[in-house]
Amino acid sequence: MSFKLNLITLSLLAVSTSSMAANFGVGQANTTAVDTYKYECKRCTNVAGYSGEVSVAAGYNDVSDVDAGNTLGTGKDGGIGAVSGDVKFQGDSGYQAQIQAHQLGMDNGFAHISGGKAGLYEFSLDYDAIKTYQAGDVESRLWHNDGMLTPSDAINTFDLAQHREKVALGFDYGQDFYGAFVKYSQEDKTGHKSASLVSPSPINFGLPIDATTKQFDAGIHFSGQNWLTELSYFGSVYENHIDHLSLPYANDVYSAAPDNQAHQVSLSGQYNINRTFMNGRIVTGRMIQDDNLIQMTGNPLQNWDGQVDTLDGRFALTSMLTNRLRLGGSIDYSKRDNKSSTAEFAQYNFNSLTGAFRQNVPQDIERNTFKVNASYRIASGYRLQAGYDRKEVERTFSDREQTNDDNLWLKLNVRALDKVNFNLKAEHANRSGSAYEANELTSSENNALLRKYYLADRTRNAVEFKVNYTPINWMSLDISTRYAQDEYDQTQIGLTESEDYGYDANLNIAFNQHVDGYVFAGQQWINSNQAGSQGFASPDWAADIEDEFISLGAGASYSGLMQDKLTLGIDYLFSNSISDTNVTADRTNPYGDYYSYNHSASMYADYALSEQMALKLTYRYERYFDTDAANVGVNDIPGMITLGDINHNYNAHQVMLSFTYKLR
Repeated sequence: MSFKLNLITLSLLAVSTSSMAANFGVGQANTTAVDTYKYECKRCTNVAGYSGEVSVAAGYNDVSDVDAGNTLGTGKDGGIGAVSGDVKFQGDSGYQAQIQAHQLGMDNGFAHISGGKAGLYEFSLDYDAIKTYQAGDVESRLWHNDGMLTPSDAINTFDLAQHREKVALGFDYGQDFYGAFVKYSQEDKTGHKSASLVSPSPINFGLPIDATTKQFDAGIHFSGQNWLTELSYFGSVYENHIDHLSLPYANDVYSAAPDNQAHQVSLSGQYNINRTFMNGRIVTGRMIQDDNLIQMTGNPLQNWDGQVDTLDGRFALTSMLTNRLRLGGSIDYSKRDNKSSTAEFAQYNFNSLTGAFRQNVPQDIERNTFKVNASYRIASGYRLQAGYDRKEVERTFSDREQTNDDNLWLKLNVRALDKVNFNLKAEHANRSGSAYEANELTSSENNALLRKYYLADRTRNAVEFKVNYTPINWMSLDISTRYAQDEYDQTQIGLTESEDYGYDANLNIAFNQHVDGYVFAGQQWINSNQAGSQGFASPDWAADIEDEFISLGAGASYSGLMQDKLTLGIDYLFSNSISDTNVTADRTNPYGDYYSYNHSASMYADYALSEQMALKLTYRYERYFDTDAANVGVNDIPGMITLGDINHNYNAHQVMLSFTYKLR
């Protein structure tokens, strides 16, 4: 048989090398007699040119509290406007460009511009604006000017809000089996956030924010038929333009976040052999902080030489051993080597200097994580998955230097039942570790019986169930429920027990081609128990914390009105959260409650003026209320000055009219 095959091969080679050989290529086929009209794509269009849409919106905000800006896109009261759109250009020779914008002109929006030649190179320019509000019209008698906090009889009014503006420029190049990328971004952060100092009595003030973060990323990658690899660099530099703050009668009473920088070099890759896939990466880096320190009695250092060297690695493998069985596993390694400077520092207690000195301890952290898992298809529509995860952590200069977390989990997926699909997951986890040295290394000021929750022995059991039910083709119901319990049986002082459970339900209905709607509901409960001591003795008080969250929503849309030109829609959301804390010592005393609720509604009418133009009128409403016992009046607590009661209680309205034009 092999002799015959060799003769055939030689014959083909002879024909292909002959100058008179016949050409059976598709390009040589005689199609003059073929009627190709029946094979033309009647829906295909020339993609060259412009496509997309542009939208311009104008409206009015009725906002009494800037916190509404977190929902409405801007906390500005009065007239507002925005520009949005998504425009694409496709050239005949492969050049393409895209411009995207979302709510430009509002406090929160973005813009993206990119262009280049498909499959070869691309330039990109990005702009992002994000503003988050905490409270508005906050009053303080401290005025900030060039690092000086100056008390005054005049009230300084400002917003507790943080505004970020980020600009990024990038370039990607790729051809054949190789490519490269480079990206530079700069983010400016401004605003105020709440802070506190003691000079000579406790006082809350608005800490000014003025910082810049610069980031530079670059890399090169190569790929083959069944492999790829990438070598990349990531670097960032943080510059805080607010240095140490002073009072007229006291220098350097507050130190803002110090300047710092971080650098990483990463090598990653992926390789597959038949049905076995492997990927891995190794990353080495360094975090640096070199800034002046606030000088005080007994402080020998003028500036802080902070340095942490990092090393991260990962290797993962998954393989389809049979058509039914898949095995996988991964190994993760992480090391933080703290090489920061050390010195003897004077120790403070609540009132004054203790007279004692202690050396700062640079903590090193090393983590190893191992995971193995298996997936087996029992039958068509039935799949069983199981896995085991182990995390080993070693911390120097810690109450507990070693902890080991073991987690065993099991999943069952059923897709074979008519109209019903469900998933079931169960897991059991346990944490153990080395002996405690609470009084020997770092925590001599704490009770030796205290166990920090992330270091303490813990047993965790959890279960989760999800079901999807489609009784008819126009209705779908999704329900999920979960329960988890953590027990800290070896803890006498600290967190002793917690449980977390809840459910989510979603119903989607398409009544007909014009009317559809949805309803959803969800609740979550988190309960925890904590034991404490008023001194260095055994537990003498306990606290029970009960947190509850609920969210409800519904919406509907009606299209096809006025000769398919008008679409009406409405959406509603309600959310509520409650936190109750009861402390039991000689008697039970409830802490001040935290409570909040929110009603949010939106109604819109979308009218098509033509195939290319449309008008949309939108009305949005928000009712928000919260009360936190930790927020009190400026002078409600003797000897302390606060920023006042910054709880929220408001109604907000927004009306927007937008015009949209489609380019194609």
